[in-house]
Amino acid sequence: MEDMYGIQYSKPEVVLLQETGIGVAEAAARTCYDSFENSENDVIKNIEHQMPNASMCGVLNAIDDSSLLDDLAWTYFHHSILEHANLSFLVRGTSRGVLQEHARHRLQAISVRSTRYTMSGVINAFVASKHGGDRDFFIAKVLEFDMFVTTDIDYNTIEIGAMYDKLDYQRTQVEDFYAIAVAKSSLGFITQHAQNPQALYEALQAGKKKRNVGDAFKHIISDNVKVDMVVTFNLRSLKNYFNLRDSGAAFFQIRWLAQEMMKVTPKKYLDLIIKNKS
Repeated sequence: MEDMYGIQYSKPEVVLLQETGIGVAEAAARTCYDSFENSENDVIKNIEHQMPNASMCGVLNAIDDSSLLDDLAWTYFHHSILEHANLSFLVRGTSRGVLQEHARHRLQAISVRSTRYTMSGVINAFVASKHGGDRDFFIAKVLEFDMFVTTDIDYNTIEIGAMYDKLDYQRTQVEDFYAIAVAKSSLGFITQHAQNPQALYEALQAGKKKRNVGDAFKHIISDNVKVDMVVTFNLRSLKNYFNLRDSGAAFFQIRWLAQEMMKVTPKKYLDLIIKNKS
């Protein structure tokens, strides 16, 4: 995909990992109005007379339609009952820029690929580049990681070159750069493979990873870097998210993500939160 400035981007991938169903939301609504007997779903009617057992809960969570929820969502705008339905999505290949946008949605649970623990390959490539390699060695290695949402090689080369320059500057500012960058058990590889960058890179990659290496170096990466995350919304929050982010006014990358999430959201939920999605 291409933005308005001619930069090519990859789109994120989304899978729905979990859905809790809409049955609990109807049970919550019926509790508010004490109207279990009016449900078109027999399992909801039976809650009037008995506490649900495991079998009833299974049927409850499989409910696909609820006229009460539809009325409350679209006629009376009683949306708090939608908070009882939850959906969890696995997202791969969105950007750190989108992650910043997500932080503005308060009611969500989000777990994100950590830069604290996952930057060792980049740092290993830099260390190897300073021992028999060069800037081009670093760029070539990092290009292999496919770590940006942008797909233009020339543009990504500029990004990686900037990462190299930041690391090289930091190397001159601290007393023992390699103690920060490389696990203690791997420091010997630097002497062992002093003039062989490929061998040093491979040894560092195969060795123990420096714990929390991203704490010292996360400043080198931009919002263009890909992130993976699992995000869980209740249905009311998901309605807000889709309304705001599937919009021409939204940042285009989060709009792409919202559209991919919408594609994997089952119809029974969309019918309650998105007008004309039936």
